[in-house]
Amino acid sequence: KCAMCHNATGAGNVAMKVPSFKSPELVKASNADLIAATTNGKGKMPAYTGKLNDTQIKDVVAYIRTLQK
Repeated sequence: KCAMCHNATGAGNVAMKVPSFKSPELVKASNADLIAATTNGKGKMPAYTGKLNDTQIKDVVAYIRTLQK
């Protein structure tokens, strides 16, 4: 689901104004910030509460961190 907007590599989608996971803003974001954005949604990004459990959301954030390297 993430790749539809964020791209399979996390590069984002310029046309949709979706930032790259490698952008300085997202690299500096705390895990808690990324968890909150995934759980509650942010901007046009939908909330994943009820779709993913807490462990799955933490796993998503851990995966995002691997894309930032």
